[in-house]
Amino acid sequence: MIERADVRESILSATPDIQAAAQYEWPIWARPDQLEPEGDHRYFMACAGRGWGKTRAGTEWVRAQIESGKSSRAIIVAATAADLRDTLVEGPSGLMTICPPWNRPLYEPSKRRLTWKNGATVALYSSEEPDRLRGVNADLMLADELAAWKYPAAWDMALFALRLGSNPRAMITTTPRPTKIIRELLKRDDCVVVRGSTYDNAANLAPQFIEEIVRRYEGTRLGMQEIHAIVLDDVDGAVLTREQIETLRVDEAPDLGRIIVGVDPAISSGENSDQTGIVVVGKGVDDHLYALADRSCRLGPAGWARRVVDAFREFQADTIVVEKNQGGQMCEHTIRSVDANVPITMVTATRGKHVRAQPILSLFEQGKAHTLPGLTKLEEQLASFSLEGYEADGSPDSADAFVWAATELTTSPGAQVFI
Repeated sequence: MIERADVRESILSATPDIQAAAQYEWPIWARPDQLEPEGDHRYFMACAGRGWGKTRAGTEWVRAQIESGKSSRAIIVAATAADLRDTLVEGPSGLMTICPPWNRPLYEPSKRRLTWKNGATVALYSSEEPDRLRGVNADLMLADELAAWKYPAAWDMALFALRLGSNPRAMITTTPRPTKIIRELLKRDDCVVVRGSTYDNAANLAPQFIEEIVRRYEGTRLGMQEIHAIVLDDVDGAVLTREQIETLRVDEAPDLGRIIVGVDPAISSGENSDQTGIVVVGKGVDDHLYALADRSCRLGPAGWARRVVDAFREFQADTIVVEKNQGGQMCEHTIRSVDANVPITMVTATRGKHVRAQPILSLFEQGKAHTLPGLTKLEEQLASFSLEGYEADGSPDSADAFVWAATELTTSPGAQVFI
C-alpha cells in the first residue's frame, strides 16, 4: 500500500504541471480526520476547535459528492449570508478556490447558486432566513457552524428540504455550543462524529496565533469550547460541575510532599483503542491534592512505558501506580524494560471506575483537590461522573489514572485519609 507521505514526496519532485494539478487532490493533502469515515450514516459531523480546518473539510466534502455524481442538487446553509459569500464560496477554503480551473463552477451571486459542468448545483442559504428554505428540494446538505445558527427553525426547514435521492445526507461543521440541536445530533446512532482541537492544525496556523490562544484561553471554559471543541453542558446528576473544577484550578502547586504517577493501561494500542491514562498527582504541604500533568497517549506498550518513566523522572515522583487488571505483570515488565529501577506499585480494581472515583471527587467538593492549567481533557472527564456511572463517550482514561494516583496519596501508610 502506497503511503500518502510517499505520494506527497513524489509530487514535490514532479514537474510544475503535475504539482499544479495535484494541489487540488484533497485526499492527498488532508489529515485523516478531515475525511469522512466509512460506514452507513446519515449525518457526518466535524466537531472541532477554531482553525481546525472545518470549512475546508466541508467544502471538499461537497465538491467530492458533486464531482463523483453522488449529488446533483445540494444546499449549503451557513450562519449568515456573509459567511456564505466570504468563507464558503470566495474564501481561501471556499468552493471557488478549491475547485480546479478545469472544473470550477459558475457562481451566480444574484441567484445564490453554483452550477457545475455536469449540471449539478449548490444553492446557498443563510440560517437568518429560515423561510427561504421552504419548498427547497436537495439530496445533500452542508450545515456550516450549526451551533452558531440564530434560529433553530432553520435546521428544521433544512431537514425538510433534504428529501431527494435514495440516500440524502448532511455534513455538519461546528465549534460546539451546548445547543439542543448539537446535543441531539451527538446522541444519534446515524451521526458519525469527528472531533479535534485547534492544535491539530497548528502546522498551518500562524505561530503567533497559537501562542496567543494558549496565553489567553488555554485552561478556561471558553478555551475548552473554542479550542478543544468540548460541549460544556454539565451531565445530569454530575458529582462535579465544570464550574466547580474551574474554581479550584490553581496556577501552580505549593511545595509537595509526595508525587505519584498514576497509570491506567489500555488493552490495545490501535487507532480506535482507548488511551493509556498517565497522570501525575502531588500532595501538597497543605494536605491538598494537585493534578500536575496529563501524559495520556494512544501508543503501544513501549511508547506509553517511555512516557510513564519520563513523567516519573521529570517530576521526581516517589512511585508509579499501575492498574494490573489490564495486562498484569506484563505492564510492570514493560515499564522496567525502560528503567529497571523505578519503584512500581501494582493495584487491582475490584469496583467500577465511577465507584472508585467517588471518594476522590468528594475531595473537589471539599475544596481539597485541584488541577493545574492545561488539563482540559482530565477536567472534562472528572465532570462526567455521576453517582450512576460515567456519562460521556469513551473511557475516562485520564480520570482513572488520576484516581489511582490520588487514592495512593490518600490511603497509603503514613498518608492522611480524607473523609
